[in-house]
Amino acid sequence: MLAMGEADYMNAAQLRYFKSKLQEMERQILSNADETVEHLHENVIVPDPADRATIEEEHALELRTRDRERKLLKKVQQSIQRIDAGDYGWCEETGDPIGVARLMARPTATLSLEAQQRREIRQKMYGD
Repeated sequence: MLAMGEADYMNAAQLRYFKSKLQEMERQILSNADETVEHLHENVIVPDPADRATIEEEHALELRTRDRERKLLKKVQQSIQRIDAGDYGWCEETGDPIGVARLMARPTATLSLEAQQRREIRQKMYGD
């Protein structure tokens, strides 16, 4: 995957690989959401206030985690759409290749490393 030349960037094999990886991420996130719903529907009656507080804190943590996953799910689905549209792997800001190594680490990346660094610097400077 990484050994391919620049001319082979985002060829059919790479696109299939990333689509498969993204679809697996999507399945995992949806599975986690289903488990959370089942877990939260369990009615556990605990008379001890300390135990009840612990359970409520665990539920709150689980809900925060699912909220992060909900946001990730949206990015995963957008990435799959970009693959289908032929735009995947290219920086939204510059049009340059994002790079296979970066996409391997973060398959939902929409910016090249340089563009992402510039965006983060602007956000720190201007609160953008």
